[in-house]
Amino acid sequence: MKILIESILTPKAPLPRGHYAQATKANGFVFVSGQLPLTTDDNVVLAQGLEAQVYQALANVREVLLAAGTDVGSLVSVQIYVSDIEIWPRVNELYKQFIGDPAPARTVVQCGQLHYGAQVEISAVALCGDAR
Repeated sequence: MKILIESILTPKAPLPRGHYAQATKANGFVFVSGQLPLTTDDNVVLAQGLEAQVYQALANVREVLLAAGTDVGSLVSVQIYVSDIEIWPRVNELYKQFIGDPAPARTVVQCGQLHYGAQVEISAVALCGDAR
C-alpha cells in the first residue's frame, strides 16, 4: 500500500517558527503539530490570560484541521501540555466547552515552562477525507 503524505499550511493559524508542518495528512488521518496560543500576526503575540490562551490554542487547532479538510468533530486524540497542573481544572472546563461530545481520547501533561511563556500547548490527531 502506498502511503500518501501531505503537509498542511494555513495563514489562519500561526505559521511554523521552525522546521515542521502545521499538520501532516497521511492515510486518512491528520496529525496537528503542537499549537501555542499565538495569534496569526507575523510577530509573536501570545493571547493574554488562561481562558484566552486555551481558546486561542484550540482555535489554532481548529483552523489547521479545517485547512486539512476536517474539523474538531473528527478528533480522535488530543494532547494538552500545561505549564502548571494547578490550571488543569479550568483548562478542562474550557476544553469541554470548545470540543463538545463525543470526547476524543486525551492526554494531559504538566511540562513546566512552554515556549514564549505560554500556559498551554495543544496537538491533535483527527480523521480526514474518506476515513470520516
